[in-house]
Amino acid sequence: MDLSKIKLRIKKKTGKRLGRGTGSGWGKTASRGNKGAGSRSGSVWPYVGFNGGNIPYARKMPKRGFNVYSKEIFQVVNLNDIQEKIKGAKEIDPQALEAAKLIKDAAMPVKILADVKDKIAVKATFKADKFSAKAIKIIEEAGGEAQCLKR
Repeated sequence: MDLSKIKLRIKKKTGKRLGRGTGSGWGKTASRGNKGAGSRSGSVWPYVGFNGGNIPYARKMPKRGFNVYSKEIFQVVNLNDIQEKIKGAKEIDPQALEAAKLIKDAAMPVKILADVKDKIAVKATFKADKFSAKAIKIIEEAGGEAQCLKR
């Protein structure tokens, strides 16, 4: 048996035949009621978003603001976490941070922040896409160097 040669047997379901006399059960007003906009021809009612005569939800929702699609999203790493997980390294770059499971992807931009209790004991060259001003100050006080990657 070949699945590509299977033919579906679908019976075409016909709609209700409205307005075909009183004996059909759908005669006279053809289940449209007696008067009003819904009983007339050409009415598409209630329309999508109709809220029972109240202000529709689409008109109630605020229509302001915008989304910045060019916004760069950084993976944030704190100096305290680096000090705990990476010890004795001379160079700390995104690949080393990914190996220590501090970031998910070394190809994405990395920002190093200065969330430290006191000072850091790591004297190393830090390579990242961005640094906070306080992080640069703490790294240089420890005898290290902060280098911004250009990618």
